[in-house]
Amino acid sequence: MYRIGLTGGIASGKSTVSSILIELGAFLIDADKIARLVVQPFQPAWQDIVKQFGQQVLHTDQTIDRDKLGNIIFKDTSMRALLDDITHPRIKQEVIKQAQEAEERGYAVVVFDIPLLIEVKWLDIVDAVWLVYVDESTQLIRLMQRNGYTYSQAQERIRAQMSLTEKLAYADVVIDNNQDVANTRQQVATAWKNISR
Repeated sequence: MYRIGLTGGIASGKSTVSSILIELGAFLIDADKIARLVVQPFQPAWQDIVKQFGQQVLHTDQTIDRDKLGNIIFKDTSMRALLDDITHPRIKQEVIKQAQEAEERGYAVVVFDIPLLIEVKWLDIVDAVWLVYVDESTQLIRLMQRNGYTYSQAQERIRAQMSLTEKLAYADVVIDNNQDVANTRQQVATAWKNISR
């Protein structure tokens, strides 16, 4: 089984690329979805988050208020590190479990959609790193439009991650997503044909 580590930055277009890869026959493991699952109310990670950050980060239905938590962790790196220590081991465990299940089901290619693949040093679980790249101004505009963030909120979230330019050094495949979807699709199809399975 060939394991693609799909990464990029916030609003770089990873979901566009992952949906194209699914069409081509890959099995997708979405780390963001898993991250939401592990913090469901009363799960161990949820309990640790409430213990560390308090009831203030909860909605009335007891789910995590991602905006409130985001406002805390994007302003304080020690708080972000604390949240990472709570969630990352649990996310990685589930990612590996889902990959094993995909292999048992006969999938030849699995895509790990992991925004922080490089930052969390999970390169050991993939065969190749595919980076979805956009320039920072495009990223800012897309993030403001998609999430309704102000310029400074969008900038704060982009700066909290390793820059896409830095990530280029780790990439085996670069998908330039600055243009239209047709152009991106063509690049993904070409890279797909080059996979050594």
